[in-house]
Formats: sequence, structure tokens, C-alpha cells
Amino acid sequence: MLVETSNLSRRELITVLGGMSVAWPLSARAQQDERFRRIGMLMSFPASDPEAPIRVAALLLRLQQLGWSVRRNLRIDYRLAENEIEQQEAATKLVALAPDILVGNGTSVLKALQSATQAIPIVFLNVVDPVGQGFVQNLSHPGGNITGLSNFEPEMGARWLQLLKEIAPQVMQVALVGATTLRGAAGIEAAIQAAAPPLGVKIIPFNARVAAEIEHAIHTGGQVPSLLGPGVFDVAGTGLIILPGAITRGLREQIVGLAAGGRLPAIYPYRYFVTGGGLMSYGIDTTDAYWRAAEYVDRIIKGEKPADLPVLQANKFELVINLQTAKSLGLNVPATLLGRADEVIE
Repeated sequence: MLVETSNLSRRELITVLGGMSVAWPLSARAQQDERFRRIGMLMSFPASDPEAPIRVAALLLRLQQLGWSVRRNLRIDYRLAENEIEQQEAATKLVALAPDILVGNGTSVLKALQSATQAIPIVFLNVVDPVGQGFVQNLSHPGGNITGLSNFEPEMGARWLQLLKEIAPQVMQVALVGATTLRGAAGIEAAIQAAAPPLGVKIIPFNARVAAEIEHAIHTGGQVPSLLGPGVFDVAGTGLIILPGAITRGLREQIVGLAAGGRLPAIYPYRYFVTGGGLMSYGIDTTDAYWRAAEYVDRIIKGEKPADLPVLQANKFELVINLQTAKSLGLNVPATLLGRADEVIE
């Protein structure tokens, strides 16, 4: 089944993936009627996360359009690994299979793949500031064996703060929650801090990399000194910015629940936070990113070098608003904001 564009719903992607006879997360084996190529794919998802097959479906559909079929000329070895130790083990095992190319999502996965091989081409997704993190020499000419797609420019942080202030004008203090000490997050935090004074907002970063730290950050960040006097706190002036990363993605249900329990308006980096009850998200269309990554996989398998393929920047973003959550927080979403939304959940 060929699909003409990448504008597919997530339900359509899952339906098509199921019809492609791809074993998930086991290896997909090609028939031996022609030479097949091998892709090793490492993802920082738990096996139960529904986002993983959606993203793989987008990659496989575009590869199918480009002439690659798991039934004829392609084999894909999948590995799902949540923490850095498991990711390093999985990366080593994938490299031992001698694939033609490796695909990985996220900074920790890319680190694992990079340490496992400097020879096999690697296409990455969802990595912030790949130059600053030392994965590539520059965006135009990456050099080495690595190229891919960067998901967020650091300036995205300022955009998150502006949107949060627009939907919740009363916010005067914002807790920045996630792995703030990671090198890729530094630029985002700097952009948020720079945007805060003109908006009259104080930013408090919380480096949270495990569940207990996430809970502490959201609870503590929700305590804003009230004008009523010392020792009195008022949650009405507090908001949250949730940073992208494996930890926040894996704990998204808990984070959304904590924000709701504390009556804290929050902005998230991905749509799936909002479909799970979060207030608002602004970020890349993840299925589109995997669609574009497939084109680099195709070009590299056909002989182009990753060193010569520029790192792509995300060019398709989506603003998603959950009106039910806004209502529960007592927020009146401006019509101008609703008019710019790509999706409104009622």
C-alpha cells in the first residue's frame, strides 16, 4: 500500500503498519529473492509505549514509497531500551549484526550508537543542538558517520514561555522541569531565561531525571509566595514548562496528573501529553520527522555519505490545546490562540 503524502493520522499509520507484516519489536526478515539491506534501529521507548510503533510506521511507509520492502529487500532489527545502560548494550549488539545503517532517536541513544561505531552510518532524530553536543562538526557538513534531524532549536524555549503566558496571563513564576543539566537543554533554558523579564516572569529550573525528582519539582514549583503575607502560598501565579526528553516522555501520565492535581497550567513539547490530559503543547510533528529520516536512510543506503548530508531542522510544528483541561483550570483560551491551533481537543 503506497501513500502519497506524510499527512497521515496516527490511526492510519497504525493500520498500515499492521498490514505490512512487520514483527514488532523483533526483526523483520526479507525474502532472499534479491539482495537485502539491513537497518538497525534503537529507540528509547518502553515496549508498552504506543508512540514507538507510530513513529516506526511513518519511517517504514516512506521507505516503502522509495522501493524498500521488508518482504523483498529490507531487514530491520529493532531494539527498545529505556535507560542508558540498556541503550549501550543494545547499541553494541546492533553493531555486531553489521547493519548497513543505524537509526536512533534521542540524545542518549545517539551517544550509545556513537560510542559503539565510528564506521557504520547513523541517522538520528530528536536531538537538540547536535553541534553543541559534539555529535557533528556543523549543520551543513556534519563530517564523520552521523547526520539526521534536529527536533528543537534553543529558541523554542522562548516560544513555549510566550504561549504559556498567552493562555495563562496570571502566571508570574514558571518551573522548568526536566533534565536541565544535559548539554542540549542548556540553550533552551538560556532562551527561556532571556524571554522571561519582558513577560514579567521568574524562571526556576528543576533538574529532574527520576520520578521522585519530577514530583518534587512540580510540587515545589507550585508554591509561589502570595501577596497575602509571608508563609502563604498561591498556586494561581505558577506555570510549568516541561522539557523534552526520555524521562519526561516516560513519565508523562504522572506529570500530567501532578499538574492537574496542583491546578498548574503547563506547556509540553509533544502532542501526546495533551491527548493524555495536558493543557497545551507546541512541538514538532514526530511522524513527519520519521518520514523525512527515511529519505536520508534511502540516500545513504544508495551510496551517499552522512558526512555530506546536512543536518535537517524541523520544519513542521503543531500547536495542540485541550479545552477540557483549560476549563478545569478556569482558563479562558483567547480566540486568537485557538485560531492558531493545529488541533483543539474538546
